[in-house]
Amino acid sequence: MKEDKNGRLAMEVSLVSLLVNIALSAGKLLAGIFAHSGAMVSDGVHSASDVVSTLVVIVGLRLSKRREDETHPYGHERLECAAAILLAGMLALTGTGVGLAGVKEILQALAGNLEIQPPGLLALGAAVVSVAVKEAMYWYTHRAARKLGSAALLADAWHHRSDALSSVGSFIGILGARLGLPMLDPVASVVICAFILRAAVKIFMDAVSQMTDRACDADTEQTIREIILAQRGVEGIDLLKTRRFSSKIYVDVEIAADGSKTLYETHAIAETVHDAIETRMNQVKHIMVHVNPRQPPTQAEERKLWKD
Repeated sequence: MKEDKNGRLAMEVSLVSLLVNIALSAGKLLAGIFAHSGAMVSDGVHSASDVVSTLVVIVGLRLSKRREDETHPYGHERLECAAAILLAGMLALTGTGVGLAGVKEILQALAGNLEIQPPGLLALGAAVVSVAVKEAMYWYTHRAARKLGSAALLADAWHHRSDALSSVGSFIGILGARLGLPMLDPVASVVICAFILRAAVKIFMDAVSQMTDRACDADTEQTIREIILAQRGVEGIDLLKTRRFSSKIYVDVEIAADGSKTLYETHAIAETVHDAIETRMNQVKHIMVHVNPRQPPTQAEERKLWKD
């Protein structure tokens, strides 16, 4: 039930992002064309790429929620990371294109082959609206991504933030151009490129980190340890390994129990540990519990305990 609710929330956020990106990209492209602003056209292209990226997010989320099967016994969560990597690549290509267009315009202007026309007031207004809307979309999507632990949604959130930052660059460039420095408009395109590429690298590194079975953070592992040690019959933890598959956590643990107990008793302890972790931590999808017999203390340890 909780998985279905989370899935609906993720799809709802993605659809809102899709509609906002379509409206903004169309508005910014039209404003850039009619107001003669290369920076705003570049910004509109960036927003148009977000339309495609959000579609990729939607497909990735749908595929990642598919149930386990014979060929994918651990599920399909990693497809969400694959979607995030694809998004990073698309964002990098978009940023490169925006930057190259700006550099080309600057070089042509410096060579005297291009006269840069100051952009109209419409472009300036479009930049202000874009900053406000995209920053609001960043926080809306980022909050949902953190709640669900979704790499794809987090990538989409950074898409919104990079778009907001690029619109800030557009605003500065357009304002400067209107105040008598027309070269600032294409310069803004190059600055926008830097912001876009930075976001692409961050998204890529985060996704790769999850794809390579990175362990959970220290606080999460400490919480798992505390849950395990609180269960009756557990006398210690010999080994604890964690790994992330996108938004899900997989745990392998070896616990120590009284070696004189029967197999049925130690199995019951392992089941208690298993159920306690999966109940208390919603992100844990699978946990493997192995029970080791507690080794009797050595003579040196017995003497130390006797003295204490």
